[in-house]
Amino acid sequence: MFMKQIETRRSIRKFTDQPIDKKTIDQLIEAALRAPSSRDFRPWRFIVVNDRALLTQLADAKPHGAAFLKHAPLAIVVCGDTDASDVWVEDCAIASTFVHLAAHDLGLGSCWIQIRKRDRSPEKTADAYIKDLLHLPDNMSVESIIAIGYPDETKSGHSKASLAYDKVFFNHFGKATP
Repeated sequence: MFMKQIETRRSIRKFTDQPIDKKTIDQLIEAALRAPSSRDFRPWRFIVVNDRALLTQLADAKPHGAAFLKHAPLAIVVCGDTDASDVWVEDCAIASTFVHLAAHDLGLGSCWIQIRKRDRSPEKTADAYIKDLLHLPDNMSVESIIAIGYPDETKSGHSKASLAYDKVFFNHFGKATP
């Protein structure tokens, strides 16, 4: 089943108005919490947002690639405790991926919104904007926001022929065959 999920999953940026029920949200949270982390430190923190006004404010976190969030019924803000682990970025990325795959498995669409190392304006980072908005402590940094909802667009999975096999090497860089 996993291979079918990764063959058919695509980033979805258009959602219906249908709300996501509590049971489904709980399953998404469980998926996030089951993500592996280095040395099991679990530096991630998740802020589940379904308040329409707050989603609209989050959609304004950066000038490009977040506007569609205002039409999503749900977002999960993935944060990392920078004091807890030196690999919080990797751990949060893994947790974000778990959320994506769980959403797809549950019949939902999702899209990653990159926040870390993105600017909101020349004066303020996207991370600082969200930290202010969500009252995050100084030791928390925002990795991503995952927009989630029932898809209002249909996308086919990427064909096997379109995969970048030219980026795979065996035993040494540049060696294309085993």
